[in-house]
Amino acid sequence: MFLYSLAAQSCGGVVQGLNGTIESPGFPHGYPNYANCTWLIITGERNRIQLTFVTLALEEDFDIVSVYDGQPSPGNLKMRLSGFMLPSPIVSSGSILALWFTTDFAVSAQGFKAVYEVLPSHTCGTPGLIPNGVIHGSRYNIGDKIRYSCESGYVLEGHNILTCIVSAGSGAQWDFPSPFCRAEGACGGTLRGTAGSITSPGYPTEYDNNLDCTWSILAEPGDTIALVFNDFFLEDKYDFLEISGTEAPSIW
Repeated sequence: MFLYSLAAQSCGGVVQGLNGTIESPGFPHGYPNYANCTWLIITGERNRIQLTFVTLALEEDFDIVSVYDGQPSPGNLKMRLSGFMLPSPIVSSGSILALWFTTDFAVSAQGFKAVYEVLPSHTCGTPGLIPNGVIHGSRYNIGDKIRYSCESGYVLEGHNILTCIVSAGSGAQWDFPSPFCRAEGACGGTLRGTAGSITSPGYPTEYDNNLDCTWSILAEPGDTIALVFNDFFLEDKYDFLEISGTEAPSIW
């Protein structure tokens, strides 16, 4: 005969204040199985909330933190996070931002740590650092611009200059998603955000021989992805671009 007891760790709740930190239960020593935690960040009317993940280590596909733009309901889902890839800072459109953290019955990891900051309606908040990149500029109000560059040995993909603009219904926001830096000679990667660009290595000059590049574009559940080609020229019958998703792949 044996006696087994499990002490549930409390988590979640209503969070208020100009800034603060939210951590998974047990962070950084590992979260429990069967966790089910909901945090509700609330600020004053006309303000928004910026959430930045500084650590993310979850069992891929099974332990998930969902971020909602407003109350935690399916229609407000903004992002689902799992695994180890840190997202760009997340900004709410209103005065409420919610997090819902769930885990399965086995395998744990370090967990997550996120910091939040209340944003007045006239500021976009920091667009965030990018791996192997440098951000130039420290003002994030409407009309301000910031510029990205990459460290030596890396090439910038995306827009290098972002401008804080007025967005109807959601205050201020950056006009483009943050770019990323890829290693010189490398290609492919994972892209998030509401808009962006992909180019063949070396574009608009010629690409190298023997390339094998894969880009993954991630959207939120319920969203679709539109891919528009502005320029397209490959060696006929020898160089190919394959596009695949929920439908059968197409070869170009």
